[in-house]
Amino acid sequence: MKVAAIAESINIMGKRSGSAMKERNPGPVQEMAREETAAGASYLDLNIGPARKDGIELMPWAVQTVEAASSLPLCLDTTNTEAMAAGFKVVKNREAAIMNSISAQPERMQKLIPVAAEAGCNVIALLWGPEGMPRDSNERAAMAVDLMMALAEAGIPNEKMLFDPIGTPITLGADQIASGLEFMSMLQDIAPGAGSTVGLSNVSNGVAEHLRKYLDRTYLIMLMKYGITTAIVNSYDTELMAICKGERQNLVDLVHGMMDGNDPDSAGLTGTALEHYKTYKVLSGQNVFSESWLSL
Repeated sequence: MKVAAIAESINIMGKRSGSAMKERNPGPVQEMAREETAAGASYLDLNIGPARKDGIELMPWAVQTVEAASSLPLCLDTTNTEAMAAGFKVVKNREAAIMNSISAQPERMQKLIPVAAEAGCNVIALLWGPEGMPRDSNERAAMAVDLMMALAEAGIPNEKMLFDPIGTPITLGADQIASGLEFMSMLQDIAPGAGSTVGLSNVSNGVAEHLRKYLDRTYLIMLMKYGITTAIVNSYDTELMAICKGERQNLVDLVHGMMDGNDPDSAGLTGTALEHYKTYKVLSGQNVFSESWLSL
């Protein structure tokens, strides 16, 4: 199974891209766009954050800067609704592009659904409501129905929707991770034909930098069991990209087998297989998370 990678690194918070975006220096941004394209990304995410002061100027600049360096479709990422609308006015291939995101919050739905409908783009339907994070899979399902109905009413088909169950940091425990996976198992019953996505690095947020990649990789494999279609990823992690490209079937089989209750004898595992075994135990809540989980 393959997962379409939405490369996340062109971000206002990033070291290379952040200062370049603030200074409107196209060089580093275009260099990163070319690197992420070469790494095998399917989309390039352009994240300008809230951009309260200059979003309506910054997002179009980012779009045109990146489109000059790569032909990949774009994923426009901002909490500023006006900036999002401004960005979609200049995107070349609007129907292939992704809007990141429309949450289940009335104000955001009201402002952005018409923009998405006019653009004919794909939409990340973020399961985040007026009261914030859903508590369980049932609340996620209820939000998904609300979003699907509102999008459908505007003429946006299920096939253009990418539902995001929200990955939560393992440092907060494994319960919400399990709820997100449970929602993923329900998605095709709720919205037949719809796609899905998740910000993979959310699961490792707050964990020591050198350990984050192990959590992101195993979490992606867990989501693959429920048919995740896209994921927002660090395209500079070659091992993660190999999983996206379907090149690590032995590791996918290992983790999916464990999800079905078939635990291998860990004494016979080495290298990356052992890393995934130990990481799955933590992400599934079978073992308590600590930053020494790989050495235990």
